[in-house]
Amino acid sequence: MSEVLTAAQMRAIEAAAIASGAVTGLELMERAGAGVVAAVLEEWPEMALTSQRAVVLCGPGNNGGDGFVVARLLAARGWAVEVYLYGDAGKLPPDARVNYERWCEVGEVKRFLMRGFWPPNAEVVVDALFGIGLKRPIPADTRAAFSYQQKTSGTERRVAIDMPSGLCSDSGRPLGLSGKAALTVTFHRAKVGQFLASGPSMCGKIVVVDIGLPIATLSPIIKVMGHVNEAHHVQQALQVYATDLERQRAQKSVSIHLTAINGNDLFKRADGAEEHARPANKFSHGHALIVSGDHGHAGAARMAARGALRIGAGLVTVASPLGAMAENAARLDAVMLRPVADAAGLAEVLSDMRINALCIGPGLGVARAAELLAVVLRGGVEPRPTVLDADALTALAQDRGLFALLHDRCVLTPHGGEFARLFPDIAANLAEPAMKGPAYSKVDATREAAKRAGCVVLYKGADTVIADPTGRCAINTAVYDRAAPWLATAGSGDVLAGFITGLMARGFDPMQAAETAAWLHVECARSFGPGLIAEDLPEELPKVFRALGV
Repeated sequence: MSEVLTAAQMRAIEAAAIASGAVTGLELMERAGAGVVAAVLEEWPEMALTSQRAVVLCGPGNNGGDGFVVARLLAARGWAVEVYLYGDAGKLPPDARVNYERWCEVGEVKRFLMRGFWPPNAEVVVDALFGIGLKRPIPADTRAAFSYQQKTSGTERRVAIDMPSGLCSDSGRPLGLSGKAALTVTFHRAKVGQFLASGPSMCGKIVVVDIGLPIATLSPIIKVMGHVNEAHHVQQALQVYATDLERQRAQKSVSIHLTAINGNDLFKRADGAEEHARPANKFSHGHALIVSGDHGHAGAARMAARGALRIGAGLVTVASPLGAMAENAARLDAVMLRPVADAAGLAEVLSDMRINALCIGPGLGVARAAELLAVVLRGGVEPRPTVLDADALTALAQDRGLFALLHDRCVLTPHGGEFARLFPDIAANLAEPAMKGPAYSKVDATREAAKRAGCVVLYKGADTVIADPTGRCAINTAVYDRAAPWLATAGSGDVLAGFITGLMARGFDPMQAAETAAWLHVECARSFGPGLIAEDLPEELPKVFRALGV
């Protein structure tokens, strides 16, 4: 397991290590610079064979100190290195100042100025301007200079130290700059913003360098929410978990863990018994109900039902309007059908307490969703786990009385537009231009939404963020080596809703079901590959399960 950190957490870890006497700041800076050089030569091994020309842009903080180390180590390899400093050398932090002086014994430091001073013909450009520490707005002249040198130098071999300058390390949002890197070398752990918003497109490839920070320094800062059984560790970087660390708004102290799915947990029983404790039957694996739209709009519910069935629910029933019964019957075999004309009919179906998870919204129509939601959300003495998707979310946004009926066993699955309708003020905060860090992030927005709704919120996207009312949060990414652009196809969200519903029918709690379903959703898309349509996703699950050793 490896943790993904905010800027505040990374600084606290370094400070704790230095205060303990385990390492000095200068030692950390030297290791960081050496790690950058090693990463560059590993990424482009041909550059180790001959001397090259490099330009190193150093900023006014410790990120700039890392840059001075990189410059010195490259020069020691016989490279021609030019160094530019943004800011006043006299105001550098102590460790960065030492490495500035060490570089001055080797070469010249030039001022980072406007376009006339910029040499565009270096083989490698090292961006050590701001790193993870940018907290103030960037002056207009700096933005102009940065934009110019970005255009003239290109990004083919642009290396960012910790973060591309101007990219918020907590939110992945550009802070007035639009610089991109081919390679981002970060230290100790990856950073949250490398997985959110513009982070993946701006960071290029991420390399995490171990700079020798003692693992023990993590424990006072990070409260681990998940545990990986190493015997069942299937892949690295499958999910990203975040916990609330008594954060103050300004620090955005969120902790995120990269972990793995334990395949043996995927088929636990809905009744809580061990899988082999006693003979099982279909009801011991849960009964999911999917509420269908009318004739011509029932396909979404069928895809959700197929997803719930394939992911392991023992039974799945589609509650169908009379007008869609023939259509649904012609397309469903293992999935059962119940005619439901109105709210009274749905209440009758729900009187069967063996139904232990529901999905409402896909293809339902907003008017029908509004009619049925009160029945679903009240759910008798003990409300049942419920996924609200698509038209159910629009109905919630239009009727705050319905919104007030949400309970802690619900999962809301909005895309960006639905999120903005449900939480317009939160979405407006997220849409505000980000000019200084730490910027308001999708993690912040989803956590705030979950607290307000009193239930799990899964905010869709390539950087899907899932949060519950306690502040626990997960980011399920489909970026870097997990990218699956073909997942952007009609109906894929309906299948995801079905996956979550099926897992809740199996006995997963809402947060665990949402996290696991989101991960499996991406894995199915990656397993199938280009040409994917939504109907393929449930049918790919058996292959994914086999790969997990289930």
